[in-house]
Amino acid sequence: MGLALKTRRVRRKSMAAKTKFRGSFTALVTPFKNGSLDEAAFRSLVDWQISEGTNGLVPVGTTGESPTLSHDEHKKVVEWCIEEAKGRVPVVAGAGSNSTKEAIELAQHAEKAGADAVLVVTPYYNKPTQEGMYQHFKAINDAIGIPIIIYNIPPRSVIDMSVDTMKRLWELKNIAGVKDATASMVRVSQQRAAMGEDFNQLSGEDATILGYMAHGGHGCISVTSNVAPRLCSEFHTAWQKGDHATALKLHDKLMPLHNNLFIESNPAPIKYAMSLLGKLDETLRLPMVPVSEPTRVAVRSAMVHAGLIN
Repeated sequence: MGLALKTRRVRRKSMAAKTKFRGSFTALVTPFKNGSLDEAAFRSLVDWQISEGTNGLVPVGTTGESPTLSHDEHKKVVEWCIEEAKGRVPVVAGAGSNSTKEAIELAQHAEKAGADAVLVVTPYYNKPTQEGMYQHFKAINDAIGIPIIIYNIPPRSVIDMSVDTMKRLWELKNIAGVKDATASMVRVSQQRAAMGEDFNQLSGEDATILGYMAHGGHGCISVTSNVAPRLCSEFHTAWQKGDHATALKLHDKLMPLHNNLFIESNPAPIKYAMSLLGKLDETLRLPMVPVSEPTRVAVRSAMVHAGLIN
């Protein structure tokens, strides 16, 4: 690579929309009541999360049941989250779709509503190639002016964005980092080697967070923190202080939750857990259904282990 091109690339990234998201970001559930969005419960949840020490909020991702929200509902939830957060913590709005046109529309709305960044999933079901994924994210990048966090979740999308494709995208002005749900510890180090420390790496797998941080990760977009926001936040605070012994104790306290909240498909177990705290009704939209009795027993047991209920 010539010196002029190197200089150009460095300059381009220095002008880019970077993020320094650290700690516990909650992938918020979307409460429902009588078939509709429960605005009061959602706003109350946002306020509670912030008061409990959560470092950032992620509305309308997978945990927020985005596949069964209409576009109008999706946009309302983003707006409510931003309004209720009042700038106290960053809001990373879910804006993914397997239609590039739809993803652009949702991302542009999130930017207009005041989101700090958008979370964009790799297109599911239609299975694009690496080049297709690059062009999808490039089109969104070119359409907005706020940071984009790539959401790489092979278990749900069936495709896995390669480190090489991420590196190509990192050259674009708004690509800022990744929500990494590969559960691969190797990937964190590979991505850090390819993109550097400024590439914002957030785990999307609660159970692997201790290892993820040890490999150089910056934080977690968490399901567990819906029900245990203070414990998840305390884990990251301990880690950031270099108090790894306390971080390990908190990890052990949370580990049964990290496991048992995924016995059945997310977000059914987490909605049951939150209903036990009286935070929302255990209502989901088909094809999601409430969890079975054995899963209820396992989730309750994990909540007792974490000291959330008696």
